[in-house]
Amino acid sequence: MAITRERKEELVAQYLDLLEKSNGFVIVQYGGLGVSKVDGMRNAVRKADGYYAVTKNTLFTKALQQYGWNVPDDLLKGPTAVAFGLENFPGVAKAVLDYSEDREVEGKLVIKGGMMVGDIINPAQVEAVSKLPTLDELRAQLAGLVVAPAEGIVNVIYGATGQVVNVIQAYLDDKNGDAA
Repeated sequence: MAITRERKEELVAQYLDLLEKSNGFVIVQYGGLGVSKVDGMRNAVRKADGYYAVTKNTLFTKALQQYGWNVPDDLLKGPTAVAFGLENFPGVAKAVLDYSEDREVEGKLVIKGGMMVGDIINPAQVEAVSKLPTLDELRAQLAGLVVAPAEGIVNVIYGATGQVVNVIQAYLDDKNGDAA
């Protein structure tokens, strides 16, 4: 079914908007997947703060060129979908990788590669990105780094006051011992 010129322009604009908002994307080939499995992938990516779109290869290529990125033609052949990492690209890459390893999906959903910060990445690099900490995990690690020095200071003060109390108690015990 042919689509109108206006619809093509809308799709290119939508792809450009997604490229602008994303910090990376994964390209997958999804041949042989039923609607429920595609919806499952869409939901998995959404939970990871991403957006999953079945793309028109020529229109997505046009959007990439307008954005200033060139993707090899072999990445955009066949039934293609793109998982955009809107806030959390490592989390989206992990969601795609985990979903592609599902028993019912395995072999029907193939990770072809992607882009991150304007660089083309291969499937092995997508897997490596999926192992990076998510934004929330990084925030927790930073909070731990900020809290650790303060915790150390509290422990030193607590230890010092404990020693002062012990010295005073020993003095009082010694004084009471002399009075008896």
